[in-house]
Amino acid sequence: MPKSLIIYYSRKGQNYFSGSIRSIPKGNTEYVAEYIASAVGGDLFEVATVKEYPSDYTECTDVAKKELGLKARPELKRYLDSLDGYDTVFVCGPCWWGTYPMAVFSQLERLDWNGKRVFAVMTHEGSGMGSSERDLKDVCKGAVLGGSLAISGGQAQSSKERVAGWARSSLE
Repeated sequence: MPKSLIIYYSRKGQNYFSGSIRSIPKGNTEYVAEYIASAVGGDLFEVATVKEYPSDYTECTDVAKKELGLKARPELKRYLDSLDGYDTVFVCGPCWWGTYPMAVFSQLERLDWNGKRVFAVMTHEGSGMGSSERDLKDVCKGAVLGGSLAISGGQAQSSKERVAGWARSSLE
């Protein structure tokens, strides 16, 4: 089985769930990333920003929209230097304004993607994959893009079997 890496950003605290805002101790995307890692034996890498996003959900969405408009690349607490040793990379994140949080791109743009297989994974509350697949294709030059997976954030915690099955079949 190919060696896999799961790069993910996940938001704890206030999140949007089908019309309401709830506070959660663990982000929806983190569940999905862990399910992938467990299914394929992959390594996890959490994208974490130096400057925390606002804890208030609405304020966070305002910051995310501004970052997208500016194509900002927030500074991360740590970076991966290389994808050496990995054949397959799953890029997981919440759908913020139609794509990954800009912090994910802060990491992705630093890496050499030649010869890697990349899979897009998004948690969302109605926007599906947004433009994430196209955005990964633009950033991950030299990679082969595989299938993608969109999981409703409200169903993320209970999606273990679906996510695991998809992840295993992606490597076949």
